[in-house]
Amino acid sequence: MLVDTAVVGHLGAAELGGVALGGALLSNVTWLCGFLAYGTTGRAARLFGSGQRDAAIQEGVQASYLALALGVAIVGLAQLLAGPATRLLAGDDAAVQGFAETWLRVAVLGAPLILLSLAGSGWMRGVQELRFPLVVLLGANAVSAVVSPLLVYPLGLGVAGSAVANVAGQAIAVALFLRALRRTGVRLAPHWPTMRAQVVMGRDLMLRTVAMEFAFLSAAGVATRMGTDRIAAHQIALQLWLFLALVLDGLAIAAQTLIGERLGADDGAGARATARRIAVLGGWAGGAIALLLAAGWWAIPRLFTSDPDVIAQTHLAWPWFVAMQPFGGVLFAIDGILVGAGDVAFMRNAAIGAAIFGFVPITYAAYVLDLGLSGVWAGLTAFVLIRLAAGVWRLVGGRWAVTGARL
Repeated sequence: MLVDTAVVGHLGAAELGGVALGGALLSNVTWLCGFLAYGTTGRAARLFGSGQRDAAIQEGVQASYLALALGVAIVGLAQLLAGPATRLLAGDDAAVQGFAETWLRVAVLGAPLILLSLAGSGWMRGVQELRFPLVVLLGANAVSAVVSPLLVYPLGLGVAGSAVANVAGQAIAVALFLRALRRTGVRLAPHWPTMRAQVVMGRDLMLRTVAMEFAFLSAAGVATRMGTDRIAAHQIALQLWLFLALVLDGLAIAAQTLIGERLGADDGAGARATARRIAVLGGWAGGAIALLLAAGWWAIPRLFTSDPDVIAQTHLAWPWFVAMQPFGGVLFAIDGILVGAGDVAFMRNAAIGAAIFGFVPITYAAYVLDLGLSGVWAGLTAFVLIRLAAGVWRLVGGRWAVTGARL
C-alpha cells in the first residue's frame, strides 16, 4: 500500500482518498485473518522447540486450508458489499467513493493469495526458516512496485492499475510458498482437530484485530468527513505508519519464534530473559525511526503528493506520528512475545479496552470539536499507549510464560 500511495498520490487527492478507503477496507478484512500467520508461528514454534518438526510443518498445511476457504468467502462478500461499505466511509464525497469501490473490487480478488501467504510465512517462521519468507515478500512487493506505475500511467488504468499490480505480486508469493510446502514431504491432507485448535486461537486474535480495525477504519471515516485534503493526508501518514509497523514487526516475528521455541523446550527462564531483551530492542528501534521521521518532516510528504493543502494537513498529523514510534516499537515487541506464548486472550482484552476507553472518545471528540487530523492522531496515539501499558504490566507479571509443546 505504501507504493500505491506514492503512485496514486500524483493522480489527485480524490484518487488518493479512494485508495485510502479501499485499502483500509481490504487491509482490515485481511488483518482479521492475521492468526494464520501469528497463531501458526506460535503453535509451530512450540512443536519445533520440542523436536517435532513435521508436526510443526503440519500447522502450516492446515492453516493453508483455512486460508483458502476464508479467502474465497472474503472475495464473495466484498463483491456484494463494496458499494455500500465505501459509501458508508466516504460520506457525501462521491468522487472518493467511486475510486474506492473501483480499487476494492479488483484488489480483493487477491484475498485468497494474501491469506495463503500469511499461512506460509507463519509455519516457516515457526520452524526458524526466517530468510525465505522475507525474500519472497520483498520480491513480490518489488514486482508490484515496478508494475504499478506502468499500469497506472502509460496504460492508463488509474487506480485499478495499482490494484492489479497488488494481485500480481501476491500470486508470485503464493506460488513460492506452496512450492516450499510441497518440498517438505509432509502429508497435505486436512486434519480437522488441528484446524479446530487454530480456529480457537484465531477467535481471540480476530477479536483483538476487530478492535484495531475499528480504530483505523473509524479514523479514516472521520478524516474523510473533514475534507478530501485531510483524508489524503491521513492516508499518507497511515500508510507510512503501517509500513514502519511491518519493519518493527520483524522484532515481533523474532519474538514469536524465539519465545515459542523456548517455551516448547520447557525453558521458562530463557523465555523471560529473551522477552526482556526484545522489548528493549523494540524501544531502541522505534526511537531510531522517530528521529528519521522528524528529520524528514519537510521532504517525506512530498514523495507522495505535490498538493500544498494535503502537505499542510500531513504536517498536522506528523508530530503525533513521530512521537508514537518509540512506544510502538516496544508494543510490537511485546505483542510478539505474547503471541509466541499463546497469551492471546489477554491481548484481545487489552485491545478492546484501548479502543473503548482511549480511541473512541478522543477521535469522536476531534470530529465534533473540529480538531482536525491532530485530534484523529491523538486518538490513535492513545490507542497505542493504553495497549502498551497493559502489555508492560503483563510482561513484568510473568504469567504468560507457560511451558509445554502445545498451547
